[in-house]
Amino acid sequence: MDERMALPPVRISDDTSRFEYKNRNGDRSALRISRVVSETFRLRLPDVRWFVMGDDDTVFLVENILRVLSKYDHNQFYYIGSSSESHIQNIYFSYGMAFGGGGFAISYPLAAELEKMQDRCIHRYPSLYGSDDRIQACMAELGVPLTRERGFHQYDVYGNLLGLLGAHPVTPLLSLHHLDVVDPIFPGLTRKDGLKRLFQSAKQDSGSLIQQSICYHQNRYWSISISWGYVVQVVRGVISPRELEIPTRTFLNWYKRADYTAYAFNTRPVSRHPCQKPFLFYLNSVTFDEKRKLIIGAYHRYKEPRPLCRWKVVSPGKLDSILVFKKPDVDRWKKSPRRDCCRVLPSRRDKVMYLWVGNCRQGEIVEY
Repeated sequence: MDERMALPPVRISDDTSRFEYKNRNGDRSALRISRVVSETFRLRLPDVRWFVMGDDDTVFLVENILRVLSKYDHNQFYYIGSSSESHIQNIYFSYGMAFGGGGFAISYPLAAELEKMQDRCIHRYPSLYGSDDRIQACMAELGVPLTRERGFHQYDVYGNLLGLLGAHPVTPLLSLHHLDVVDPIFPGLTRKDGLKRLFQSAKQDSGSLIQQSICYHQNRYWSISISWGYVVQVVRGVISPRELEIPTRTFLNWYKRADYTAYAFNTRPVSRHPCQKPFLFYLNSVTFDEKRKLIIGAYHRYKEPRPLCRWKVVSPGKLDSILVFKKPDVDRWKKSPRRDCCRVLPSRRDKVMYLWVGNCRQGEIVEY
């Protein structure tokens, strides 16, 4: 067996019975988990630059994590992660804390300092809930702030992730969490099979996965939002990029009684107008054309009951599929962040729309 494909050896964490744990809502296992970085540091593994930590239900995009961490000097002190989508969670824990479910990274010299003082630090915080707030407490004592990378996703939400994944911020997708409590990301597939399909796109161009592009079909009066490698949404009428880049509330807050003001980012309501319900085209397959050096994604229309629309605009429901063409862009995050542009390509087929996604040309903007 190729050693590069083997799983790392299993390690049993040290005994933590000497530490007090007083949080009635949590579990003592948080003590063991919080010490994983220090215990791993003590293994003195060769050629280590970063320690990346997540939960057992965290999915990482490893290539994208490498891209992001390469921006930082691993010889300096860095604590990199992101906060929760829930404002209430951030208030309860801290906006300065990297949530463990989304994952976070600690540079090697910072891990060295953490290892020296963590046990003393943990003794001072017996009432904290989890492992990530204990890590953040120790970071506060070390004086190291959180460096935010918005691609780490805690996903403290319930329901359908379409709104979040369909309007991802212009930053690499680094992690997904809580996939066991949200709906499967592809309707009709299991959670596992849905992830496998998403990672088909990641194998072709991981840096572009879930990146949003916006364009308009001038003749048919459609607004088009592409979340590359996942879904294409087509809506009748002209909706501005300023609105389309805001996630629609297809999901519920972690605190189910909370309203839309309890999110830590802008959201917009799902349209109730019968003519502006998006037509959804989910990724069905992705291939690479060696001759043309193009990634070709086939997105099939999701068939669901629709309200009656009386507009005289051509219905996107006449389409069966959308083909999206794109060149791999391995260096996209070495440049300043910008959404890709998309263009509607000519088509002689009524039931298929062709789209191009790629770097914007000189002077190109998104306008109808």
